[in-house]
Amino acid sequence: MSNGPWTDEENDLIVADYFAMLADDISGRPYKKAEHRRTLRPLLNDRSEGSVEFKHQNISAVLKGLGEDWIPGYKPAFNFQMTLVDAVARWLALNPAWLGRQPGPQTAASLREAAQIWIGPPPTLSNQPPPQELDQMLHIARKFDVAGRDERNRALGRAGEERVLAHERAALRTAGRDDLARKVRWVSEEDGDGAGYDIASFAPDGRPRLIEVKTTNGWERTPFHITRNELAVADERRSEWRLFRLWNFSREPKAFELHPPLDAHVSLTATTFQASFH
Repeated sequence: MSNGPWTDEENDLIVADYFAMLADDISGRPYKKAEHRRTLRPLLNDRSEGSVEFKHQNISAVLKGLGEDWIPGYKPAFNFQMTLVDAVARWLALNPAWLGRQPGPQTAASLREAAQIWIGPPPTLSNQPPPQELDQMLHIARKFDVAGRDERNRALGRAGEERVLAHERAALRTAGRDDLARKVRWVSEEDGDGAGYDIASFAPDGRPRLIEVKTTNGWERTPFHITRNELAVADERRSEWRLFRLWNFSREPKAFELHPPLDAHVSLTATTFQASFH
């Protein structure tokens, strides 16, 4: 059995095989991982079944770094080579519709059901991955501008805001505040993006909640973009403003909230600069 470095051709073959399984997994179509491995192995350089399975786990880790879906049955395995990252990037470049796809059908249905979203604690040191794993994830996210990709995905952002709008109304109705639920507004949809928040809601006691929604299909530590105006409003209205981070959106939406000041929770990095003539 070969134990040498995987070639670009091998990486391209196994990445394509992985995405075929992932498409079935997301759509709920039945598939058998063992059959995929049996079909794939003759095309590779004498790789063992265990080696193929572990490489599939490596691909899960790469997709996690890219803030994308991965196959739950292939737990992410780290310390992968960047040549595998390049192979995933090649597949995505050849299949641009994958990143531009609309949110899944189960998400669209749940928008109208007004079900509440599971909200947990924000990522902290208590659940931080091992440093080497986190470094690999953040390196991939920066290299491929995962935050910028999510920001440009208007369909994803709009679906996330609509989902949070339904969540806020449902939470208020559950608390016996139908009167407040009727007053919740989708500000970015009704008035445009300039307010510095997307949804004007309320706590059950009537206090305002100004909610900026950031949505990703990725894991809870996927980076996100935030504008100068959003930061300014967060600073000016600290007691009211909340960042609602919606993650794992295409599978099973989960969330956490961040309260100002944001730099107590995240590292803020300037990514653009204003250029003025002398």
